[in-house]
Amino acid sequence: MALEQQIMAEMKEAMKSKNEAALRGLRAIKAEIIKAKTEPGASGEIDEATELKFLQKMMKQRKDSLDIFEKQGREDLAVKEREEMAVIEKFLPKQMTEAEIKEAIQLIIAETGASTAADLGKVMAVASKQLAGKADGKTISIMVKELLG
Repeated sequence: MALEQQIMAEMKEAMKSKNEAALRGLRAIKAEIIKAKTEPGASGEIDEATELKFLQKMMKQRKDSLDIFEKQGREDLAVKEREEMAVIEKFLPKQMTEAEIKEAIQLIIAETGASTAADLGKVMAVASKQLAGKADGKTISIMVKELLG
């Protein structure tokens, strides 16, 4: 089932069960879908890669906001961010563990023949493509630097 149909079905369920937290998260995703479909150059249809990209972007925005709210002691707002993150997370692929990421990066380093920090760009290009949606870009970057450093 396409993401849009999945979102619409879950929105109906959230409305029926009066689940405000889920409804808020689902509406945010639906807004991103509409935005992606109406962008200049878009054909009115979006592919899985685009869906994945904007879901990751939404997740990152919520994580950043959550950090700020926690630092400011605004638990009321932090709770809302956590609730929306839980909804968005259901539509993202399962995230890799640090051990799995490290193993994948070691394979990429071996494949690309990288050996020094100067090869960082080469490794990051391949790692970002292979691990897209499965691992956070920041985590990938830190691990690549650690393994090449």
